[in-house]
Amino acid sequence: MLTRIFNSLGIEAGMTSHTERVVSALGGFLVILLIFHISRYFLGAGDMLLIVPSMGASAVLLFAVPHGALSQPWNVLGGHVISAAIGVSCALLIPEPFVAASLAVGLAIGAMYYLGCIHPPGGATALTAVIGGEATRALGYQFVLTPVLLNALVMVLVAVLFNFFFTWRRYPAWLAARGKQPTAETKSATVGPIRHEDLVMALSEIDSFIDVSENDLLRIYEIATGQAEQRHLIPADIILGHYYSNDAFGDEWSVRQIVDENPHASPDRDTVVYKVVAGLGQRKSGVLTRGEFARWARHEVCRDDENWKRIKRTGA
Repeated sequence: MLTRIFNSLGIEAGMTSHTERVVSALGGFLVILLIFHISRYFLGAGDMLLIVPSMGASAVLLFAVPHGALSQPWNVLGGHVISAAIGVSCALLIPEPFVAASLAVGLAIGAMYYLGCIHPPGGATALTAVIGGEATRALGYQFVLTPVLLNALVMVLVAVLFNFFFTWRRYPAWLAARGKQPTAETKSATVGPIRHEDLVMALSEIDSFIDVSENDLLRIYEIATGQAEQRHLIPADIILGHYYSNDAFGDEWSVRQIVDENPHASPDRDTVVYKVVAGLGQRKSGVLTRGEFARWARHEVCRDDENWKRIKRTGA
């Protein structure tokens, strides 16, 4: 029950070490300390408080998710600078502040999409350019360069230098990819299925927050390798009295038993009656054509003490 509640809320067990979490927090502390000093110099002690929050959001991405797509240099620099320019333009051209602020954020999102530099904190930067104080408005387009561009450059530079001291946190991401060239054995290896425990182990070895769920990663892998289709059974594999699993993870996992059948030469009339014996929909029953059930099932299973064990088919 508790697991289901956690899954509904999007709460997943963390796979990062305590060292990784402390390092991320330390990096965020150092870079924001620098940003405070830079912003105060150009905006003063009062107005600097409006620009620093968007940089704080960037710090989370740069130091907690350094390998993430939204954390890369072009996303940080382009996202903030383009959004700032759009925000200043809206502030100068549109007298109604609420309309100007709303349009600035909307246009910034669109621009970041088309220019390939989506960076969520950029939306806050666009907003700040419109609703900022007198010092912000007085800067005009200078606001784009100082403090926004300068702050973004400092954040990227600090991220590169800071993460360099930790081998598992190379930043930008291409530095990590360059250091891991595939070997001859890897290139010639046959792509095979990934087990859940293998994926968990791989994620723990990366020791960094990955902004995608395990199930999504597995689904992407299956689609990319074509295994999602290959792993379905065929109608002839569906046998009365046998048990089958959809091989899903989390709350979607289910095991069904064929309890009755109505064989027919026509695929549309060849039906089976099933009962859900474990997982999602337990104790419920239903009727499907044999083909529909085969497309749902990934493999046949049998009960092994307290667990369900996959039955390997000949040639599988």
